[in-house]
Amino acid sequence: MSAGVRTVAVIGAGKIGELMLSGLLRSGWPVDRLLATARRPARAEELTARYGVRVVDNLTAVDEADVLAVSVKPQDAAVLLDEIGPKVPGGKLVISLCAGLPSSFFSRRLPEGTPVVRVMTNTPALVDEAMTAISAGAHATGEHLALAEEMFKPLGSTIRVPESQQDAVTALSGSGPAYFYLLVEAMTDAGILLGLPRQVAHDLIVQTAIGSAVMLRDSGEHPVKLREAVTSPAGTTISAVRELENHGVRAALLAALEAARDRARELAAQAE
Repeated sequence: MSAGVRTVAVIGAGKIGELMLSGLLRSGWPVDRLLATARRPARAEELTARYGVRVVDNLTAVDEADVLAVSVKPQDAAVLLDEIGPKVPGGKLVISLCAGLPSSFFSRRLPEGTPVVRVMTNTPALVDEAMTAISAGAHATGEHLALAEEMFKPLGSTIRVPESQQDAVTALSGSGPAYFYLLVEAMTDAGILLGLPRQVAHDLIVQTAIGSAVMLRDSGEHPVKLREAVTSPAGTTISAVRELENHGVRAALLAALEAARDRARELAAQAE
């Protein structure tokens, strides 16, 4: 059976689950092959009105879907799996979008041999520019990984990583958009301090960010080389870079990503 004719149920269609639903629909996935579950009736009505998908209860989703994409909050995953675990057929693919939770968390609560694929994506999925990392659980095969890739490729780029690297992925790209937004916010304030109108500062920074990202992606050059190309001797850029180093920006980023990684591990421990 090809991926496009499989029925996918997004269980717990919150922010990340909705990203997945909308991306699949934009890629041409048939709406009658998508299901969603939601805790609140108002949320269910919103999803149906916005996307035309059928919202069902969790057990109906388990019964009707070929693929179960679980996107509940990590702290709610154990209760959900207690409910649906005994009803999941052993061969049904389960995709976890729950930050921090290892595939073993699911395997212990699902029938023996259930294939689990762990996925971490991010919010640029809204504009089809996500970075999605995919990892195989103990019983997931290459075919299961290929199916997960087919589902997430319409949202942007995908990469396969060992599951042992997923907490680092969560810290780097899962949370990553927030770091860039914070940087843009700070640079906008700096532009205002320097006398620019807010909108002008915003437009300058956003286009600079887009152009810089495209150069990083398409040139194949190391970021150090690209930075050096902007940094002329005794010029304006090196003066700014010196201040960034004086204020420990590099060290702050290292510490921030370690903190995010550690929090992902804490969420996993608390969910147990």
